[in-house]
Amino acid sequence: MNTDQDSTLSVITRPLRLTLLGLWAERLTRCFWPFWTVLLVTLSALSFGLQDHLPLEAAWFSLVLALVAAVATLWRGLRAFRAPTRTEALIRLDSRLPGQPIAALTDTQAIGGNDPASLAVWQAHRARMAARAAAARPVEPDLKLARRDPFALRYVALTAFVMAMIFGSLWRVTSVEALAPGAGNELAAGPSWEGWAQPPAYTGKPSLYLNDIPEGSLDLPIGTRLQFRLYGEVGDLTLSETVSGRTEVPAASDPLHDFTLQRSGEVAVGGEGGRTWRITATPDMAPSVTPATSADREGNGQFTMEFAAADDYGVASGRVSIALDLPAIDRRFGLSAEPEAREPVVLDLPMPMTGDRAQIAETLVDDLSQHPFANLPVAMTFTVADAAGQEGSADPVHVTLPGKRFFDPLAAALIEMRRDLLWTRANAPRATQILKAVTHRPEDLIRNQRAYLRLRVLMRDLEAQAVSLTPDSRDAIAAELWEIALLVEEGDLASAMERLRRAQDRLDEAMRNGADPSEIEQLMQELREALNDYMRELAEEAQRNPDSQLSQNMEGMEMSGDQLQQMLDELQRLMEEGRMAEAQELMEMLRQLMENMQVAQGEGQGQGQGGPGQQAMRELQDTLRGQQGLSDDAFRDLQDGQEGNDGQQPGQQQGQGEGEGEGQGQSFAERQQGLRDRLGRLQEGQLPGDGSAAGEEGRRQLDRAGRAMEQAEEALREGDLPGALDRQAEAMEAMRDGMRQFGDALAEEQRQQGDAAQGQEFGQADPNGQRDPLGREPGNSARIGSDRNMLQGEDVYRRAQDILDEIRRRSGEQARPESERDYLRRLLDQF
Repeated sequence: MNTDQDSTLSVITRPLRLTLLGLWAERLTRCFWPFWTVLLVTLSALSFGLQDHLPLEAAWFSLVLALVAAVATLWRGLRAFRAPTRTEALIRLDSRLPGQPIAALTDTQAIGGNDPASLAVWQAHRARMAARAAAARPVEPDLKLARRDPFALRYVALTAFVMAMIFGSLWRVTSVEALAPGAGNELAAGPSWEGWAQPPAYTGKPSLYLNDIPEGSLDLPIGTRLQFRLYGEVGDLTLSETVSGRTEVPAASDPLHDFTLQRSGEVAVGGEGGRTWRITATPDMAPSVTPATSADREGNGQFTMEFAAADDYGVASGRVSIALDLPAIDRRFGLSAEPEAREPVVLDLPMPMTGDRAQIAETLVDDLSQHPFANLPVAMTFTVADAAGQEGSADPVHVTLPGKRFFDPLAAALIEMRRDLLWTRANAPRATQILKAVTHRPEDLIRNQRAYLRLRVLMRDLEAQAVSLTPDSRDAIAAELWEIALLVEEGDLASAMERLRRAQDRLDEAMRNGADPSEIEQLMQELREALNDYMRELAEEAQRNPDSQLSQNMEGMEMSGDQLQQMLDELQRLMEEGRMAEAQELMEMLRQLMENMQVAQGEGQGQGQGGPGQQAMRELQDTLRGQQGLSDDAFRDLQDGQEGNDGQQPGQQQGQGEGEGEGQGQSFAERQQGLRDRLGRLQEGQLPGDGSAAGEEGRRQLDRAGRAMEQAEEALREGDLPGALDRQAEAMEAMRDGMRQFGDALAEEQRQQGDAAQGQEFGQADPNGQRDPLGREPGNSARIGSDRNMLQGEDVYRRAQDILDEIRRRSGEQARPESERDYLRRLLDQF
């Protein structure tokens, strides 16, 4: 080598050595990983004391097998191993450098050696190669063995060894000497022994190797497993103990002793090198629990109750048993009868997922507002258990089980009748009489017509089954009473929300169809009045139930009524200026704001244009509205006492369904016949879900609705308005059930047809201008938005993030209209 090469190699000495060391590690790992895998597995088994538990023959066979495997893998590794050389390290180091400068430095100039110009070029080339070589860095070894060890046996062996070091002992490896031939000759060296103490796992205390523990006092938990092995001639060593309480004690000279610590006492190994311990058995104390003295009621009927628990080794689980406190109940009215036997309610207590459970403080949160025990005195018994199965209970806490509060007199009466029925089925006749008395003059007490109709149907069913009421029927009636009570309690608010939505839909439709300014002005005034009514109902509901979630939402509401009116003023200004696209965007924002209050449920079915299935759904909803309008008129006629001999309505037409122009001057019976004929035509048309389970169930519900309409028509012709109202209520309930089934079937069809197109539609330009700035199609409910089903599961979060990112991107594009960017910024402010 010349001077340039020598100087370059001296510069790369350290990278060269490290690369050579990496080659050694790489080849040793590849050749000998089976050997150290077998070695680690064998050491792990011996450290766990497997040889002490196997029969002698099995232990011998396992040891021979391990020895053969070790020798075979070692021989295989030695045959495959080839020690790396310095030249190989240079080659690997050179391969990582551009142009392989180290190899270039070993080259000689073949021609032009006597030409000064050629020689200068050659020297410049060598100088560049030397500079590149000086920049060499060590090459890391390739220690990956996945292809050679596809089952990751080396990691299994390493994991077993680590577990053996934590939970076993290397001292146990020495016990294998007892298995060797001629091991008895070692007895001349004297007897020996080994001992272990293994506390119960739930205590979290480590195992002890008693050979390392000097004699004296020793504290161990009750349940600790003690094991001793005596080596040497029988009788040289003995073991005595007074801690197990065993009735059948083996001979003291037995080579193996295995027992459990149950009480304090002494354990002694007698003989040469023996040892004695005075063991104190630490008892495992039972856990304790301390509940609060009262339960806190939330506005929606949910209750919370704090408790604290403790255990020396940690609380494992807990429960609370809620039983009826009969002596504390005021046994009057419907509670005077003997109650039917009911099992106590058992709830699991919440436990911390992580951390120490020796001392815990948690809060039990649950909702038993619909349980028969709600609003009645109960005894709550808290019990906790530890890992050993020991339980600790607190004294019963006597409280009134919180439930939902009803402020409306009728709703409170319905809940009381529900309570009486759940108390005992013997109260069914009494509940029927009280409900009849309540509904005798409905105009004095009942404001919600839907609630009245449903209550009449329920009263008929209850009266028919009063004598032979089954538990299942009782529970179904109790559930319906709960729903009716909620409808009475919150019905006014829901009606106001419905009027507001209807006003929004009509104004949306007018803006879409280019209605004249006078019509838009009238619809705008209707929207203002509906919004004022809704806000007033919100305030009244919050005052009636100050502890409810609604009241809290009203307190924290960011927009006041004045701000909503400002939005309406802005909406009217945009429409007067002819900026209908911006007006529709503002209308959609107003709609979303109303829906986000979460105080009522939407109708759930669209009314816009669409395919045959959507058209059928729209016509079904129109029929339901017509039936509702007819039922409203009949109910008002019943209240006013103006029904004629034939259920006629001479001279005027009341309460037509939305969008209906027919029926002017017709009798109630003729209007009912028209609705029944309309339903029949719908049944002959193309309804959603043909062939599906949901579609077939929807058709059965429409058949039931048709029969109920026919019975209502007959009752109207006979002048039986109460009976007609019952049948009309049944027809509307059947139609709602049918529409729900058809809605599910239609949603499934849209999901199957639109899953692939849904991702493509986002962000695409619409040549007809019928999409909003986010690329959404107009919905099928006469409003801006999409009626497509939302994504389900984990995809909904990804989709939401994608939409948010798209809004941010578009809001920053200066080429977009300012009105669109303002709308996008408002969306970002909301989310």
